[in-house]
Amino acid sequence: MDGAREVASLTEARRALFGVLPIITLVLGYQEVFMSQATADGGVKNVVLVHGGFVDGSGWQGVYETLKKDGYAVSIVQNPTISLADDVAVTKRILAAQNGPVILVGHSYGGVVITEAGNDPKVAGLVYIAAFAPDTGESVSSLIKNPLPGAPVPPIMPPEDGYLFLDRAQFRASFAADVSPEAASFMADSQVPWSLAALDGAVSEPAWKTKPSWYLVSTEDKMIPPDAQRAMSKRSGSTVVEVKGSHAVYVSQPRAVADFIAKAANSVALATL
Repeated sequence: MDGAREVASLTEARRALFGVLPIITLVLGYQEVFMSQATADGGVKNVVLVHGGFVDGSGWQGVYETLKKDGYAVSIVQNPTISLADDVAVTKRILAAQNGPVILVGHSYGGVVITEAGNDPKVAGLVYIAAFAPDTGESVSSLIKNPLPGAPVPPIMPPEDGYLFLDRAQFRASFAADVSPEAASFMADSQVPWSLAALDGAVSEPAWKTKPSWYLVSTEDKMIPPDAQRAMSKRSGSTVVEVKGSHAVYVSQPRAVADFIAKAANSVALATL
């Protein structure tokens, strides 16, 4: 009798399980459709901003505020700019804290950082803002080693204990010509020392080879020549837009930069459908 009861009980349990399975499948299918629709309607909503050399993350304030108003969750990396490995590690810590896929944005040397850190599985796409986009084994040092004929020479001072600064008197003209004199003066006086070790940091695995990328060329740039930007963006297969602005275009034209980032976020979402 006990054996018969056990068989009956198991049979009833199986019936209950098979009766629930269609409901589970329906719920999971609905969730998948819901997530796809949410992605299509709203795009990738997490944006991480990475600054370059000589400056810190405060320059992103205008872009940050614009993206926040547009409904994005925005985080700003504060790179120590002591070594590429350190800056990649700091960026990955910020990525780890994100809830969902991320658009990773880099300005200037920040482009080197996102090229390496962008291999993180949370990164859905890369956005370069007047930035270096190195290939395997390349660094800032190697990319600027042989400047194009006639290219402007940034007013970099001789190294001090292994760190670089821009000449304060020439900072605005070279880095931030379209930024107000007061703001440019503050940027010049608050420079972050940029380590030679960071400039020499070479990329091991460029994320743009496996992730979609976008590139904003700043046509009046006196730090990274526009033609060099065009060459790097072409090599990386990036979607390109050109904006008339200085190297600090992210400071002087936050709306244009934010709109470009938003375009990338929506494009990534649509591409995944």
